[in-house]
Amino acid sequence: MTGFARTEGRHGNYGWVWEIRSVNSRGLDIRCRLPSGMDALEAQVREAISARLKRGSVSVNLQTERGKAGAQIAINDEALNQILALWDRYRGKVDSAPPRLDALLGVRGVVELVEPEDSEEEAQARDAVIREGFTAALDALCRSRDGEGVQLQDVLQSHIARIAGLADAARASAANQPEALRARLARQVAELLDAQPALPEERLAQEAALLASKADVREELDRLGAHVETATGLLQEGGAIGRRLDFLCQEFNREANTVCSKAADIALTRIGLELKAAVEQLREQVQNIE
Repeated sequence: MTGFARTEGRHGNYGWVWEIRSVNSRGLDIRCRLPSGMDALEAQVREAISARLKRGSVSVNLQTERGKAGAQIAINDEALNQILALWDRYRGKVDSAPPRLDALLGVRGVVELVEPEDSEEEAQARDAVIREGFTAALDALCRSRDGEGVQLQDVLQSHIARIAGLADAARASAANQPEALRARLARQVAELLDAQPALPEERLAQEAALLASKADVREELDRLGAHVETATGLLQEGGAIGRRLDFLCQEFNREANTVCSKAADIALTRIGLELKAAVEQLREQVQNIE
């Protein structure tokens, strides 16, 4: 299921932004992008997501920044001493005035902004606030996905109702199968009677029974009805039902294929093809739910 959530906040001189995105996926795939030094947070992020989500490709991004207000100016004595040593070395060879302090301080690397070190208590407090921000973002993502799920439920129910209606139409059409089957059987019996040597009556009876068995779609339609009831029950149950519905779609498709292969007339064949199309539409929507 798709979803997006964003939270941001500050703790003292420290700012952060969480962004979580999820798109459809058969399983659960989590990708994290965290700032350097926060690698230990990734395990907690993955654990929290795995506890709440079962399907989806989830991308987690954390951006942090520290304000400059707490930074302090420091002089890189080593770099400054190297510059002064160069002047001493070349002052007799090169006609130049002594270096000015403002020029020396303008050399890159001589003046540095040093971030103050956080105490252990400050770091723990900051990390706790950032974790709370992640929890809030994950809650928002789940609400977003739940809202999409409510809308998809009506769509899934309509597809399942369509499958149920086509199964009923197939059952009604199958009632006309005996006439089509009788005509086919008559042609095949005539061919068998013309065979040389002629087939015995017992063999003819076996062929007729086999043809009738192959053309009987009642078992497939009964299983379709049972799958419809199971799918309807899953929608009413709620929760993480995506994988179970995905399996049911495979079973729907299996029965629809068999109905098409057993059809003895054009009418039942057309219903079987419509049934396959309805199952495919259901399967596409099932990929969007958890």
